[in-house]
Amino acid sequence: MSTATSASPTRPHLSVNRPNPVSIGTIVWLASELMFFAGLFAMYFTIRSTIPELWAEETQLLNFWFALGNTTILVLSSVTCQFGVWAAERFQPVRTGRMWQVSRWGMTEWMTATYIMGSIFIGGQIFEYAELVEHGLTISSSPYGSVFYLATGFHGLHVIGGLIAFLLLLGRSFAAKRFGHHEATTAIVTSYYWHFVDVVWVALFVAIYIIR
Repeated sequence: MSTATSASPTRPHLSVNRPNPVSIGTIVWLASELMFFAGLFAMYFTIRSTIPELWAEETQLLNFWFALGNTTILVLSSVTCQFGVWAAERFQPVRTGRMWQVSRWGMTEWMTATYIMGSIFIGGQIFEYAELVEHGLTISSSPYGSVFYLATGFHGLHVIGGLIAFLLLLGRSFAAKRFGHHEATTAIVTSYYWHFVDVVWVALFVAIYIIR
């Protein structure tokens, strides 16, 4: 009497890569922030359409080339931020070579460079405000002044929030006994926010300094 043994086929192990809840929460929150800035844009263009002659006069006070340089610094800070994210994803918190060997920088060096460039942008914005106030353009001097300072000022506050986030990220990296997934996730969601404020500023720059 023979016994037939049926061999069941081996099933491959299936793994489900679930989305990171922290990343999803950050994206949802940034979507709400996008609606906030959309309201500022709507306010800007609505008032501009009602009194275009005021825009033609007061936009002459803007220093386009200075703002372009400041914008370039902020855009480049997104590049350094992304390099920092890639270093974090490699679980490389610090550089593995000399300081001038940029290709061997870790997350700390790239994010510190991003922080410095963001700080320069804020300093440039404060300098521009001082020049405009000296020429008589204040938040209460005209409807144009109101929408200009509201739009750029709220964005500036968001940039400052990003700078604080970088300090917390760097502090968490230094305090961690072992750089792991939690620290890498913090770097990633911080980069989401920073890229967001950069994109918003590019849109503001086009609306304010180019579409006069």
